[in-house]
Amino acid sequence: MTELGEFLRSRRNRLAPAEAGIARPGDRRRVPGLRREELAQLAGVSVTYYTRLEQGQSRNASDAVLGSLARVLRLTDDEHAHLLSLARPERSARRNRRPERVRPGVRILLESVRDSPALVIGRRTDVLAWNRLGHALIAPHLDFDAPDRCASRPNMARLIMLDAHVRDLYVNWRRKVEDLVGYLRLASGQYPDDEQLTTLIGELCVKSEEFASGWARHPVKDCASHVRAYRHPLVGELTLHEETLRLPEDPGQRIAILSAEPHSPTAERLALLACLGAPPVRESPPFGAGRTPCSNGAKVKAEPRPGM
Repeated sequence: MTELGEFLRSRRNRLAPAEAGIARPGDRRRVPGLRREELAQLAGVSVTYYTRLEQGQSRNASDAVLGSLARVLRLTDDEHAHLLSLARPERSARRNRRPERVRPGVRILLESVRDSPALVIGRRTDVLAWNRLGHALIAPHLDFDAPDRCASRPNMARLIMLDAHVRDLYVNWRRKVEDLVGYLRLASGQYPDDEQLTTLIGELCVKSEEFASGWARHPVKDCASHVRAYRHPLVGELTLHEETLRLPEDPGQRIAILSAEPHSPTAERLALLACLGAPPVRESPPFGAGRTPCSNGAKVKAEPRPGM
């Protein structure tokens, strides 16, 4: 069955007939939710047409049909967007596929955030850049310059699922996993031809039972604001407000900023973490020296980061 078919079936199965107003006394069912013919009737389409859609044999579903299915299945806005991506993979495949890089203006913005951990995260959950506090909070056991090395960039999904330090960092780790799986399911529909994303998801399904179990439930959830509790090995308990800022010029990229209430114990502990977890001071490279960015292989002059 296609990804679209699996998604539609998962949403049919979770909707009880009584919720859809079609329960009948003594009705014995082999499936937990709606039958295909029941969903088709409620959505105002023929059973044959819906069956072809669920089997991936129809690529021309109209906005009206998909909207009707979303209404009957009680899809969230994120799930509705996911349905549109799955039903029209050709349109999704035409989206920009340039290698991800951090624009200079975005890097300047990131480094200007000094009192809160902040990260630039790509569509595959790669860490494209982080500020000093972001590094000190999330992965002080990794090299500060790791995001600059394209072949071995830290990946938040791998860190959350497979890294013991990061797993212990989240007080409610299972909730974080649910959010991660929901985002990756949404991203897989938006970027169906991204082989690296597909490889990442396959790797996590093999290496993590928790991820595989969550993936099988087909959750769909975009990144949203949260208040999360952290348990940092150096400074202890932290309560941080997580906000996501999307970068319209860089599809799939976002800045995550984790802020503390002013004058709170968390704010004091972040200030302490800024001192304890600051990366070592490094000399600036000689004039003309630089690194090869991920975008096109052209060398650029490496500039020292503020405070380094």
